[in-house]
Formats: sequence, C-alpha cells, structure tokens
Amino acid sequence: MNGLFVGLTTLDIIYLADHFPHSNEKIVALDQTIAAGGPATNAAITFQHLGHQGTLLSMIGNHPISQLICAELEDCSLSVFDLDPYHPDPPPTSSIIVNKLTGERAVISINAIKSQAKADKLSLEILQDIDIILIDGHQMAVSQIIAQEAQARGIPIVIDGGSWKPGFENVLPYVDYALCSANFYPPNCYNSDDVFNYLKQVGIPNIAITGGQNPIKYWTSDKLNSIEVSQVKAIDTLGAGDVFHGAFCHFILTHSFMDSLGKASKVATVACQSFGTRQWMENLTVSATNNNKKPTENDLFFC
Repeated sequence: MNGLFVGLTTLDIIYLADHFPHSNEKIVALDQTIAAGGPATNAAITFQHLGHQGTLLSMIGNHPISQLICAELEDCSLSVFDLDPYHPDPPPTSSIIVNKLTGERAVISINAIKSQAKADKLSLEILQDIDIILIDGHQMAVSQIIAQEAQARGIPIVIDGGSWKPGFENVLPYVDYALCSANFYPPNCYNSDDVFNYLKQVGIPNIAITGGQNPIKYWTSDKLNSIEVSQVKAIDTLGAGDVFHGAFCHFILTHSFMDSLGKASKVATVACQSFGTRQWMENLTVSATNNNKKPTENDLFFC
C-alpha cells in the first residue's frame, strides 16, 4: 500500500535532561539525538516502518541542513517530493528538551512559517497509486489542491489536527478522518463538544480527539464513544502523536475506525517508552526483531 504525507519537515535536535532549564541556567544534557522531524515526516516514516511505501510531499530545499534531512529520509527508504528543491534558506529547525523524569518535552521551532510552497509547483501525478493521504496543515495551499483532487479520485484523507491553522477551513470539507489533539480549536470552539460539532457540520464522518494518557474520544456512525489508552511510564512523548497518525494510516486500510484508533494508540504507547523519535522502532516487538522482518499488526501486541 502507498501513503502520501503532506506537510512539515524539520531537523530536530533533541536533548534529554533531568529538568527543564530555568531562566539564565545552563544545563548539561544526559543524551542527545538528531533526526528529521515534523508531523507529516514522522508519520510517513512510521507508515513506512509498518510495511508500506511512504511518500513525503514537503519543502526541504537546498541548504546544507537540507542534506542532513535528505540523508535520513533516504535511509528510511521514503519517496520524497520536494516542493521547492532549490530553496536556498535553511529548513525549519526544532530545538527540543525532553524531561527524563516525566517524559514531557519543550519545543521551540519556526515550523513552516517561512517555507510555504506555492501550489503552482505541484504536479498531481504524485497521486497515482496512492491509497491514503495524511495532511498536517503546514502546507495549506498545496494541501487544499491535494485534498480536492483526492476526493475526486476516491482516496481517503486523514488530517493531523495538532492545532488550528488558517486555511484548514478549505481542507476540512474533503476529509474522511479527522484526528485532533486536545489543543485543536477551530474558530469559536472552546471545548471538545464544540470541536466535534464544528467538524460534524463540515461533513467529516469520522472524528477523534486525543488527550495524552486520557481516553480517546471519537465520533463515527452518529455515535460518540471513547477508547482507553494504555497507562505506561513515559520516557519521551516527543513525536508520539505523529507515530499515532502514521500507524492509524496503516491500520485504517484494513480495519474499522474504532479498531484503527485502538491499534495506533498501542504503537504510540510503545514510542513513548524510548528516547527520541526512532528508537521505538527497534523496541516495537520481540518477534519482529528476532525474525529480521518488519512488524505486522499481530506483532504489535507482543510489546
């Protein structure tokens, strides 16, 4: 199966520390790692790791930092379509501190504010043979055209609603699955009930709102329900939502909405139990590692 992931690519510089620094404090990190990041990018890598072909549609450019990102994406065997391959400015860089005691993270990043691609650079040939699409909202002009054409071709669309971004209102009418965080608030929405009502009025048939270790609330088939989340000691919550979205795209190809949410949540739980955004892939299952093969949906429950 082939998935297209549209949105942000960053270079993440991640530090593990025993506490967050106070004002004017210098601290020494316990560990560090550097990886390509961004919601769409991490989701695409997850989808690829679970046995599919992931294609990333993003702006990476031609800065020396871009080469670091491209090298890792190549190692992950992703197909990459750069929306502006000659862009000379550095791609967005995220500086992240992970608290060893709680697994919480602090992030500072410029995101895609200064690297918005023009839609006229887009070729719709990229949609050929695509089975599912995820949009993270960081390349909105491109995403709107992709969403319109995908609906016409019958390709299901998932959105990563991490936070509300201007232009989402132009994408939402084409969406099949809205996966939102507790921080996703469309205009005039102040709680989860407001968000559900807003997205239902837009016409989205399947909606979920995550809340960390709190139950996942979801609406489908005119029913509101919830799914419990496994309670574990989190080592690092960075990228767990991205992993959840990539895993959801894997499961929804063969499972119901409810089952896909539950199974994707289990994968995200595994991701929270190791430092950084890649180590969880080695820890996902015993059986998959021992047999030198990629994990399957059944392997996921040996964690």
